[in-house]
Amino acid sequence: MPRKIIVVTAAYGHDRIAAMGGQQALLPIIASAGADGVEIRRELLNHIQLDALPALAQQIAEHRLDACYSAPEPLFVEDGKLNPLIPSLLLEAHQLNASWLKLSLGHFRGSQQFSLLQQWLEKTNVPLVVENDQTNCGKLAPMQRFQAACNVLNLPVTLTFDMANWLWVDESPEAAARVLAPLVSYIHVKAAVAHHYHYRAIALDDAEPRWLELLNNLPADAPRGIEFPLEGRDLTAVTRHYVNLLREE
Repeated sequence: MPRKIIVVTAAYGHDRIAAMGGQQALLPIIASAGADGVEIRRELLNHIQLDALPALAQQIAEHRLDACYSAPEPLFVEDGKLNPLIPSLLLEAHQLNASWLKLSLGHFRGSQQFSLLQQWLEKTNVPLVVENDQTNCGKLAPMQRFQAACNVLNLPVTLTFDMANWLWVDESPEAAARVLAPLVSYIHVKAAVAHHYHYRAIALDDAEPRWLELLNNLPADAPRGIEFPLEGRDLTAVTRHYVNLLREE
């Protein structure tokens, strides 16, 4: 079975999405490019759009795309407790008919609240995936501790592996892949180069081959999300190019 390719709407840039009228305007482009799904970003939805998630879900289905949902929220807040927004975010993901809800890890301090999280997850059909972000909470050590705790307690939470975010927190993406690969269920494909005091994401055609070597060390059957910049006059052609590239590699 061919691997699934997901297009992250944010790859087209916030300004361009706003000028097009919202993420729903990207669906014909993503579908025509041959992608399997779309990652809807909560931060790009206004209040009216948030109230119309079932309608967006219908549009996604009409384009024969799978949906996944990303919210810029941590699983654990600063005091180490579970984010109280999680049940409502899971509900939003359900309204979107999303295949999973993606969050960052946040301030994980232990598994004391895993039973509550298990209760929340049992009330929904939406799986939860946790991503390494560009903060200290997304460094390898806390991600590894979280993975180990999920394994021990059989918590049904897997990982999104963002290939480039490790650079922002001074970690080796290759070392992270060696440790975390067994629990990775979704890959954010991204390459980055140094830019001032941080990094910036770049298109794969402009990147060194490191990204491909890293990708080959991650689960081959995990869906691959395009999260690097998709730019150009013909967005469908640009998107199709990378959909085909990532499906073949």
